[in-house]
Formats: sequence, C-alpha cells, structure tokens
Amino acid sequence: MEAYRVGIAGATGLVGQRLVSRLASHPWFRIGALGASARSAGKPYHQAVRWLLDTPVPAAAASLQVGACTPATFSGCDLVLSALDTEVAREVEPALARAGLAVVSNSSAFRMAEDVPLVVPEVNGSHVAAIAGRSRSGYIVTNPNCSVTGLALVLAPLHAAFGVERAVVATLQSVSGAGLDGPRALDLIDNAVPFIGGEEEKMEAEIGKLLGRATSAGFTPASVVLAAHCHRVGVLEGHLEAASIGLSRPASPEAVVEALRGFRGETEGLGLPSAPAVPLVVREERDRPQPRLDRDEGDGMSVVVGRVRRCPVLTIRLVLLSHNMVRGAAGGALLNAELLAAKGLLPRRPAA
Repeated sequence: MEAYRVGIAGATGLVGQRLVSRLASHPWFRIGALGASARSAGKPYHQAVRWLLDTPVPAAAASLQVGACTPATFSGCDLVLSALDTEVAREVEPALARAGLAVVSNSSAFRMAEDVPLVVPEVNGSHVAAIAGRSRSGYIVTNPNCSVTGLALVLAPLHAAFGVERAVVATLQSVSGAGLDGPRALDLIDNAVPFIGGEEEKMEAEIGKLLGRATSAGFTPASVVLAAHCHRVGVLEGHLEAASIGLSRPASPEAVVEALRGFRGETEGLGLPSAPAVPLVVREERDRPQPRLDRDEGDGMSVVVGRVRRCPVLTIRLVLLSHNMVRGAAGGALLNAELLAAKGLLPRRPAA
C-alpha cells in the first residue's frame, strides 16, 4: 500500500530521534516533515539535531529542512507523531488537531482529557473507537507515562483473570527518561534520587484510565488503587519496577505466570509492524530482569517480568522491566499510529 506521510513534532529531542530512526525503514509510514523549536527551524535535520543514537542519521531525514511546529509545516502529512515537551504540547497539539491532523502524542498534556484516548494497544486498543466520528477531522490520541506502560501491560492480564484491586510500585527509572535536560551524570554516580516531579501522580492517575472502559460518554476508569514511589538511577535506558499487587481472587505464582505468558492482547491478528510477537516475557532466573541485559527484548517493545512470588502483605509480587525510550515512548507512539491505520482511522489527506 502507499505509505502514510508522517510528521514528527519535536524531532530533535531524544524521543524524536527514536521516531526518526524507527520510521526510516517502516513498511507503512514514511517521514513527511520534521518540526522542532525556533532555533532549529530552517536548518537541515542533520545540522539541527545533536544525534545521540548509535546508528547514523537516516538518509531519509538527514537533508530534510526542519520547520516550526505549526499546521503549515505538517500540511502535507496524514498524521503527526508528537514528542514535544508538555508545556509546548498544550498549545501545539490542539492547533494541529484543529487543522485536521491526527496527532499521536507522547506528551502528558492531554492524557487525562475526557475526549482523548490514552492507549496501550494490547491493553485497551478498542478505546480508539471513541474518536471514530472525528476520524476525518483532527484529533489527539496519547500513549501513557513511560513507567505506566510496562505496568499496564503486566496488570491487564491479571485484571482480566483475577481482578486487580490495588498495587504498590517502586520504580528505578533510567536517566534517559528525563530527556536531554535531565540530571547531570555527576548527580547519579554513587547516588539515586528518590523524586521525579509529577511522576508518581501520573502513574496513579493513568492506570485507571488504561484498565477502564470506553463509553459513548467518555472513559470510565477501573477502580484500581495504586501507590507509586519513583526514583531516578544511573542507568542509561530501561525502567525497572518492583510491584506488590492485591488481587480480588486468590492466585498462585504459577497461575500468575500462566496468565502473563498467555497474554497477547487486543493487537493479536492485526499485523501491526511494531507489535512484539510476545508482549510479556517471563524470566525464571532469580536475578532477572536487568536493564542492560533485557531492555531490548522484542526490539525494545516487550516487557520482561521476573521474580513472581507470593506477597505477605498483598497477593503477589514481581519485578518488571520496560524500555522507556522504545516501548514507553517512541515505539509506543508508533504502535498507536499503526493501530489507528489498521482500524481505518487515518484517512489520507490531500498532498500540500
């Protein structure tokens, strides 16, 4: 089929670079336009970006002129993937949607809005039906916080099989999650920082919307109570989370592992290029998962789970790892865009 033309807003940041890299050889999408801040606008991409990936700037993007993040820049695109900072996204993303563009956002700006689907495709891909009536005009769809993504993938099959009532989660989050302006290396050598601004609140709010229901009136959250403790650690990529989970019905560790291993979710059979064959990989070793060893499982799109055991306070406890820059950011947004295409919710716009 003819490739969809994709714009990237925030193309020079860490998530934007990941999007550029993953789109360069995508079978459904091609890069149509790149947008960034005023200091980058007007430059070819290879000059505007401080490229930090271990592969060269893709030829498909290197010579493209970077524009401002305006409807005019993306007028020839079928959709826009947004990797903008939250405050910028609050202004830019609605303007793009009003101009008739489909916006798939990695920003937190509109995740909890009543008319915006918050989506992890395997968990609640059906929620995109809420924008079906607007598919020929503009709309916004978001992926969740990078720590919530992995947690939602783990809780979804447990909620379906046993019911999830509550959970307590402690995160060890990599430095890349803070972006280019995150903490200095000196702050994290021989150290861990037990605070990430707004992160705990995002996790606690977003999980209910992800595990809830979509209705004609909006989104009804699941009644799951979550307590999050978020920490920044000196790991480059990969968020590790230790979770104790309270279930509605008794479940042995063996039954929990069976539910996790059998999970395929709502993307099964859709043929989405970025969807991993196995969303949840369960490791048996007592010291896994580990970020350096396991973050690239499933091309960075699988969540790795280990240490599944009984919890003396709640029902079950486990450790999970997700690649924050792939599954929790660029790859997650790209998978949402693929879902929209597969569901017929990305009408092609006339060429500019």
